[in-house]
Amino acid sequence: MYVIALDLGTSGFRAQLIDQKTHKTIRTVITMGHPLPGGNVIDHLEFAIVTGEDVANEVMLRTVTKMLDAMGADPKDIAYISICGNPIQLSLFQNIEIRDLAYAGKTKQMKLGIENVQRDARIFPADELFKDICGLSGCQIIVPPAIKHEIGADALAMMTETDFVNETKPCMVTDYGTNAEMAIKVGDKIITASAAAGPAIEGQGIPCGMLAAPGAISDVNLENGYWRLTVLDEMMQSAKGDLIDPVTGEIIEKGDIDAVGITGTGVISCISIVLKSGLMKTIPKLPNGKVILGKDIEITENDVIEIGKAIGAIRAAQLTLMEAAGLDYDKLEYSYISGATGTYVDGKKAAYLGSVPSYAKNVIQFGNTSIGLARKLALHPEKLEEISKMAKKIQADHLMMATSQTFKDIYVCELSYWEQGMPMEMYDEMLRMFKLRPFPHDETSPNIERRVVRDIDDVGEEGVKMVEHIGVFLEAPAYDCIFCRKCEKSCPESAITINRGDDGNYIVIDSQKCLGSSCKRCIANCPKNAVDHKILKVVHKAQ
Repeated sequence: MYVIALDLGTSGFRAQLIDQKTHKTIRTVITMGHPLPGGNVIDHLEFAIVTGEDVANEVMLRTVTKMLDAMGADPKDIAYISICGNPIQLSLFQNIEIRDLAYAGKTKQMKLGIENVQRDARIFPADELFKDICGLSGCQIIVPPAIKHEIGADALAMMTETDFVNETKPCMVTDYGTNAEMAIKVGDKIITASAAAGPAIEGQGIPCGMLAAPGAISDVNLENGYWRLTVLDEMMQSAKGDLIDPVTGEIIEKGDIDAVGITGTGVISCISIVLKSGLMKTIPKLPNGKVILGKDIEITENDVIEIGKAIGAIRAAQLTLMEAAGLDYDKLEYSYISGATGTYVDGKKAAYLGSVPSYAKNVIQFGNTSIGLARKLALHPEKLEEISKMAKKIQADHLMMATSQTFKDIYVCELSYWEQGMPMEMYDEMLRMFKLRPFPHDETSPNIERRVVRDIDDVGEEGVKMVEHIGVFLEAPAYDCIFCRKCEKSCPESAITINRGDDGNYIVIDSQKCLGSSCKRCIANCPKNAVDHKILKVVHKAQ
């Protein structure tokens, strides 16, 4: 018999097939993107609100089924599937109430009758969700609890799977991703928050970017005046890549493994090096507008801006937490970082750019804490009660960045810095204008400790299998369509096609490729308003 640990990340899903008796990991399966249209968790939420929770739920369940197929195990041999993720992902997966997560105001929630929605721990038969999709009749699904409705299982995981919850000195934890979860602890007081960093922080939203997977550039270092690439191998461990001239793209020396793309950590490393080396004198200006890391792997000035927006959102949120906690910069003892970006990023380079707090005395890098908690519960379901008690003991307040004026003020400074190359001296002046403390530039570099070598420490004896294309499509009739194909031509991801049918024209959208509410160019460019995302339904087509 087997169990499965499943992390429902905001930029993709990760799952592990584990032998229930020996506790050995057999295989790790990851998707190369999130199955729902959109570039972040807010897009996923809006899709579910607009198109329908049932549609969003079916897309997610069919994606998980595709991952189960990739694992190669008979569904009848799976005893437990333990899942972890943020409240939106877990709610969509279970097809339970999400409107309380979409509407923050208490008055609005009262009108909708969605006050005090509970997201407690539960174990229930998989057939409740999968009965019409795949045979998991003997399987139970384990869901860890939220701390509060907006402080979900992923936040619980980052607190409990690191040293954060037991630390007595001031500390911060950040789970890096498209939606970066974070918390600060001073004494017994805990304040949580999240920052919609966007897909660039994990390598998506960048033409040559990708999630952490075999063939991905995860780091770059100077070597004899050139750049040495670090590339992830089949076991998700760091391997020596090519030595290249970043200006011309010339390969000076072949490495042990070829690169096929670059992760967000690789981009952070690149930007750090171009700044430190003087190759980039003014943000975001690059020599000839780009640096070249390999065939079809280039970092452009636009990419610098995109990753800068992500770094800026994270740094602004972390500084906002410091302000809310009333903590002096030099009093932050530990900063725990997790997730794929938290694992593979060079801590000193990230601190130099600001995505990791440079003012912390110690930065400790952990792996994927969400899948870590899911794995623990899959192998030891009896620990769910212990985890639930711990969640109830954690007294945390949640700070909404969307309504925080402090966050907005700091993020304005960040955007000016990354998009317009505003000097840090002016950045500080703007902070003073907003009656905020100047950013701590002269702090000593933090001590960096890396606890793991990869975000999923044990990928299994069969290694990592990527599900590059999920193969879930959405379809809707296109009433009044004149077959001009402007929707197809305007789509930046080639996610939409318009087809003729016996009952008229209809649109088909590749769910994984679609940028959802981050784009909607197909809707904007249709001269007849024939593209309607509200009536999309899941269809099944060959890849």
